[in-house]
Amino acid sequence: MWPCVRWLHSLLALLCSAVLTWGQNCPAGCLCPDPHTVDCSGRELTRLPDSIPLDVRRLLLSDNGIPWIPSDFLVLYSDLVYLDLRNNSLSQIEPGTLSTSSRLVFLDLSCNNLTEIRSGTFRDSRSLIKLRLGNNTFLSVVSKDAFLGLTSLRELELEWNGLSCLDVGVLSQLPSLRVVRLEGNPWVCNCRFAKLFTWLMENRQKLPSGIEGMECSLPTNGRRVALNQLSKDSFRKCQETLTLTDYLIVIFSGVAVSVAAIVASFFLASTVHCFQRWSKASKADDEESDG
Repeated sequence: MWPCVRWLHSLLALLCSAVLTWGQNCPAGCLCPDPHTVDCSGRELTRLPDSIPLDVRRLLLSDNGIPWIPSDFLVLYSDLVYLDLRNNSLSQIEPGTLSTSSRLVFLDLSCNNLTEIRSGTFRDSRSLIKLRLGNNTFLSVVSKDAFLGLTSLRELELEWNGLSCLDVGVLSQLPSLRVVRLEGNPWVCNCRFAKLFTWLMENRQKLPSGIEGMECSLPTNGRRVALNQLSKDSFRKCQETLTLTDYLIVIFSGVAVSVAAIVASFFLASTVHCFQRWSKASKADDEESDG
C-alpha cells in the first residue's frame, strides 16, 4: 500500500509544480488555461503583453486597443498556430511581420483599422488555413501579390471593408481556397470590376451567401444594384474599350510603321539617286564613244 501512496504523492507534487510553473510564465492580468495557451482578451491592453511563453501555440489578444505589432514579434514564437487580434486598433501590418510564422494556421485581424494589405504581407505563412480581414472599414487597397504564397489557405474573409475594386489575381493565386467572403464592400460596377464579376460568377459556390448577398454601385448615378441582376453582357462595353496595354500597342505599332516608312523612303531615294548617277555616267560614256 505504501508504494502506491508514495507514487500518488509524487504525482500530485509534479502536478502542483507544473501548475505553479504555468502561473509564473503567464503574463500579468492574462489567463493561461493550459501550458500552450495565453488568453489576454478584453484586458484593455495598449501594447503587446510582456513575458509571453516562448512555446505558446494559441495567443488570444482580441478586444483590446493594441495599435501595432513589432516586425520581429513572431521571431521567438515559432510554435504559434493560432493568433487572434480581432477588435484592436491595428492600422497596418508591415511586410515581414509574419515572415517567421510558418506554422500559423489561424489569423484573425478583423475589426481593426487596417487601410492596406501590401505585397508580401503573408509571403511565408504557408500553413495558414483561415485568414479573417473583415470589418476593417478603411481597408480599400489589397495589393495583387498580398496573398502570394498562401498555398494552404481555405477561408478568406474580406467582408464589410472599404473595397471598391479588387484585382482578380488576388483570388486566382489561392489554389486551396474554398470559402471567400466579399459582401458589404462598396463595389463599383465599372470595367475594373468586370473580371472580378466573371470570377464571382464562375466561383459562386465559394461565396457563403452567393452573389445574392453582394451589391455594386453604377458609375453613372451611384445606384446600388444586386449582382444577381447583372450578367456578362452588362460589361460588354468594357470589351470594346481599349486598355492601357492596347493603347501602348497602338502607339508602338504607329511608331514602328513610321520608322519603317522613313527607312524605306530613304532607301528608295538613295536607290533613285544612284540610278540617276549611273544613267548620267552611262550617257557620258556613250557620247565619248560616238565622238
